[in-house]
Amino acid sequence: MYQWNLPYRKDDVETGGGSRPLYPAMEESPELRWGFIRKVYSIIAFQLLATVAVAAVVVTVRPISLFFATTGVGLSLYILIIITPLIVMCPLYYYHQKHPVNYLLLGVFTLALAFAVGLTCAFTNGKVILESAILTTVVVLSLTFYTFWAAKRGHDFNFLGPFLFGALIVLIVFGFIQILFPLGRTSVMIYGCLASIIFCGYIVYDTDNLIKRHTYDEYIWAAISLYLDIINLFMSLLTIFRALQR
Repeated sequence: MYQWNLPYRKDDVETGGGSRPLYPAMEESPELRWGFIRKVYSIIAFQLLATVAVAAVVVTVRPISLFFATTGVGLSLYILIIITPLIVMCPLYYYHQKHPVNYLLLGVFTLALAFAVGLTCAFTNGKVILESAILTTVVVLSLTFYTFWAAKRGHDFNFLGPFLFGALIVLIVFGFIQILFPLGRTSVMIYGCLASIIFCGYIVYDTDNLIKRHTYDEYIWAAISLYLDIINLFMSLLTIFRALQR
């Protein structure tokens, strides 16, 4: 059976010596941790499939995207769809352990985000979408395998948390500045590149947390974290390729 090869920390001699694990996952059975990891990735797979299906419908059925782009009601609904995932996060925080309410809220969260992604793709060249999707798939798989490989050898990526959070704040502020004072195609490309790097870091960070720190009742939060990392990476790459195309 596969065993995590994670480092231990020596206790201070004055406290009685001995050793204790650095991570909660080290105190549990590998079978239980692998079961938890499989459950999280199964949820993420269903989320991604639902996202692809909803986005494909929005892209192929042109009246849907035209309604949102050309009417006042459509614009209002678009704003509502964008903020829906943020609204759903609040009750999801309190009911993330209550079945089936947690899955229902997760479904609303996923469908709203998938619809927003579909509306973005509806006004994007198909070649750009395909390039972004392929590159996202390659990057996500590569970083995931690397993180598992590094965790097996005792590497820890928890130190990335504060740096990634600070970088995310800078990115958000940069995005607001870009909306209020557009700086041109170059700044859009810089924004997309920075966002791609940040969410690559988050994929490593959240995968490391999945392996070592999340408890069994946090499968919803673990799935949401990685799902958002993947979607945001895709949207960042889409931003870069769209800017290059223009």
